[in-house]
Amino acid sequence: MQIPYELILGWRYTRAGRATRRNGFISFISGVSMLGIALGVAALIIVLSVMNGFQKEVRDRMLGVVSHIELFAPNGAALPDLARTLSEVRANPQVIGAAPFIATQALLARGEEMKGAIVRGIDPSLEPGVTDLAVTLQNSSLKKLISGEFGVILGGELARSLGVRQGDKVTLVAPSGQVTPAGVVPRLKQMTVVGTFDSGHYEYDSALVLMHLDDAARIFRLEGPSGVRIKLQDLHQAREVAAQLAGSLTGDLIVRDWTRQNRTWFAAVQLEKRMMFIILTLIVAVAAFNLVSTLVMTVTDKRADIAILRTLGASPRSIMGIFVVQGAMVGVIGTLAGLAFGLGIAFNIDVLVPALEKLLNASFLPKDIYLISRMPSDPQPSDIVPIALISLVLSFVATLYPSWRASQVNPAEALRYE
Repeated sequence: MQIPYELILGWRYTRAGRATRRNGFISFISGVSMLGIALGVAALIIVLSVMNGFQKEVRDRMLGVVSHIELFAPNGAALPDLARTLSEVRANPQVIGAAPFIATQALLARGEEMKGAIVRGIDPSLEPGVTDLAVTLQNSSLKKLISGEFGVILGGELARSLGVRQGDKVTLVAPSGQVTPAGVVPRLKQMTVVGTFDSGHYEYDSALVLMHLDDAARIFRLEGPSGVRIKLQDLHQAREVAAQLAGSLTGDLIVRDWTRQNRTWFAAVQLEKRMMFIILTLIVAVAAFNLVSTLVMTVTDKRADIAILRTLGASPRSIMGIFVVQGAMVGVIGTLAGLAFGLGIAFNIDVLVPALEKLLNASFLPKDIYLISRMPSDPQPSDIVPIALISLVLSFVATLYPSWRASQVNPAEALRYE
């Protein structure tokens, strides 16, 4: 099979060609364009992979505390028929765990310190089936949540702000008070701290209080659980399953999946990711359009060669193909080099960043400031494929004008002074 001469000449022009001063400069400019494309592609892959890693890390820590789906009765009332609701929930093939709960707010006090808290009444035997945090606590603090003993497990930050440890007493102040002849008196209950937890998510570590479901029902005067927490086989199907449950459950129940619980945060991350993609794509665009100047210089330098090819019978389309091949080669090589470099760093960032921190004697993510102390990375094909395609398309588009200009060279004019 004979290789088209357009490919052969295009590849020769991509390389240095004759070792002349001018060709050397053109080859240098071509190399700079290649390097620019490679660095732009690599930067896009690394930045988006790190952003994906941060998003996944925060999401996993958040889902260690919250369930994939929550359903509850309106106005914080008790579920009318818990057994039927659990049966209907577990009938969905995506559901792998369901546990009743009570969720409300209260004040937690010790001495003069008083903090607002999110109180969650749970069933210690069923809770490990719906959250990773309960799995972690299953063999320690969770066993100490016994009905009637009014024990609580506090978030680590909340315990530290109150200055309490395991075995200490705290006072829980319920939001609805008791009506007495002297007026409304706040309802207080002394609780025993049976354990603490650190989920890695400050919002929950600084406010969440876990207690036994029966104790929560007594304190907040509820007839039973106010909702059900659900765990799915695939967390990414939460929105679809929530819609299915909303249509199939009996009674007037509110269904909320994990993506809606933190909608603002996820929307902000997606917006930031899109903006970074656009900004870094401009780097690739600048590098790709450097090809225009490179090819224009090549066309000017090769006018005599183009004229000879035309006199030998080459069509304007073939001449255009030669320079399209040259520009495309620069784009392809630059894109492939950028993919290799970017993916190499993205997949090894957990090794490279600590080594760089040790070399510079610095910490990029101090533990006392940031939620995450290590640099995460999660390269996604849905990001990498568009990056490669955009780079190749921009490189191809940048070749069109110089290639068309080469095809318009007049052989007589080009050879007049040769």
